[in-house]
Amino acid sequence: MPSSPTIGIDFDNTIVSYDEVCYQLALEQGLIPKELAHTKNAVRDYLRQQGKEQRWTEFQGHLYGPGIIKALPFPGVLEFINDCKRRNIKVYIISHKTKYPFLGPKYDLHEHAGHWLEKHGLRSNEDHEQTIFLELTQEEKIKRIKSEGCTHFIDDLPEIFKHQLFPENVEKILFNPQTKMKNFPHQITVSHHWDEIKNYFFPS
Repeated sequence: MPSSPTIGIDFDNTIVSYDEVCYQLALEQGLIPKELAHTKNAVRDYLRQQGKEQRWTEFQGHLYGPGIIKALPFPGVLEFINDCKRRNIKVYIISHKTKYPFLGPKYDLHEHAGHWLEKHGLRSNEDHEQTIFLELTQEEKIKRIKSEGCTHFIDDLPEIFKHQLFPENVEKILFNPQTKMKNFPHQITVSHHWDEIKNYFFPS
């Protein structure tokens, strides 16, 4: 690991945890039974099993739109980012996020993401250097990872690391809180909690 890494971090499902807010919103809308597990994947799988794929897509538009403000950061992620700042390590948030949902009301997903970032102290008007990039496609996201000189990138999607355009010289760290998923190529470092990522960069 270089003495002064430049770290890129994905946004949705890497910094932001949608599990609890997804369950609560789906329950409020009468989409799921109360006894369902409090996870985004459980809600998605349940609706798909009920033949409601389109309803799930519409629901995601609300979840990633106005629903995001009630979402929580994953435990440890804000502490990690603040620790990097104290050590003068550059951190970029680089995400692939469409501007509007595929179905349903035309929420501005970038605007709602911005409100969340401001709420949790990750973006302010005092920032003189742009460190947050919400790109429209995976290809643009990967180009941004390259252009900002990231030495490490943290993401919850293995397909980003397997993309043919992803730079080979960037260290790949998969954030995978679902510990049942373990079969990944050896060149991908798998972490199940942000404390593990912190220990990877800053061993005690």
